[in-house]
Amino acid sequence: MNAEIIAVGSELLLGQIVNTNARFISKQLASIGTNVFYHTVVGDNPTRLQQAIAVAEGRSNLIIFTGGLGPTKDDLTKETIAKHLGKELEFDQAALDSISQYFIRTNRVMTENNKKQALVLADSTVLPNDNGMAPGMLLTTNTHRYMLLPGPPKEMEPMFLHYALPLLQKEPDVSETIVSRVLRFFGIGEAALETKIEDLIDAQSNPTIAPLASDGEVTLRLTAKHQQTDVANELINETEEKIRTRVGEFFYGYNETSLMNELFTLLQKNDLTIACAESLTGGMFQQELTAIPGSSAVVKGGVVCYTNDVKEKVLGVKKETLEKYGAVSEECARELAENVASLLNADIGISFTGVAGPGAVEEKPVGTVYIGISKKGSPVKVEKFLFAGTREGNRVRSVKYGCFSLINSLKD
Repeated sequence: MNAEIIAVGSELLLGQIVNTNARFISKQLASIGTNVFYHTVVGDNPTRLQQAIAVAEGRSNLIIFTGGLGPTKDDLTKETIAKHLGKELEFDQAALDSISQYFIRTNRVMTENNKKQALVLADSTVLPNDNGMAPGMLLTTNTHRYMLLPGPPKEMEPMFLHYALPLLQKEPDVSETIVSRVLRFFGIGEAALETKIEDLIDAQSNPTIAPLASDGEVTLRLTAKHQQTDVANELINETEEKIRTRVGEFFYGYNETSLMNELFTLLQKNDLTIACAESLTGGMFQQELTAIPGSSAVVKGGVVCYTNDVKEKVLGVKKETLEKYGAVSEECARELAENVASLLNADIGISFTGVAGPGAVEEKPVGTVYIGISKKGSPVKVEKFLFAGTREGNRVRSVKYGCFSLINSLKD
């Protein structure tokens, strides 16, 4: 069964709201082995909607619509589909009673146009709306299935899960499960990673391998299809093992995790605390770490040491260190990491010092960054990086590389 999702609403095209419905539905359909090859967005215009339906019918046999089922004149989804299919619209008594009861409960007068929401396509299966007024519906013809769902996610999502998905699972051609797993990598570019596994990508069939780059990271989405979920997972396991044999040093986590989440998990698992000394990052590292619930168990605190005066007088960086090597130096990063851990009695100290931009500092070019890590019982480690990008980009990269370095040091 090949599906297409058509989101109806001019507000989507104007960028006033984000089409999260398509993502949700696609994920749910994947779980029952239904392919989604197209997402379409069309405004509140019956002519353009009818054109979109005609195109979808030529390439998909399950067409899912979201939006346009409300009481106003611009809500024309079911009217347009009814006209396109030559179907009548009829009142669903259960839906009409539910809408009437809502207005009675809220002590409001029901206007005539609200009754429009109880209209459904003749011969369709009605999908109750437990969180709103307009019901959904599923109409099956000899060639296609048309599913109509409300636009608001708080109404659409439970309706899809409780009523629509069970109906689709009963269809005779739903026999496979699609399983996906995302592998997350850092410290390697998309082109370099793809080169290392190029032969695996060229030979892919089941599972498929899809690279994607975002925010300085690279992900690989592995997708397998099989009648049995455990077999699909085993297919993914085999492919993952081959990939990690080649680029495992850059791997840090799965699916929707992040570098900061992985770092927090490791700190918590090992019962470790951390303190931060941040110059160019200005508290960004601490902000991201403390945004995670429960981070108070691992974060002791930190110092934003933007000036040399604070580096020296608060964090105890030697005056001669600053005079001889400068604030943007391996020596300064070393003392910052070691001293902030001692000052705040933390197991780990991390420091960031460098040149975010827009101009050079201490004759060091923009993008020069030193990250220091001090761990109890281990020598202080300092890494130098040369980033190329905007001021904000250099700060973000510094935080990410600090996370990745800490993750690797805690795995050692």
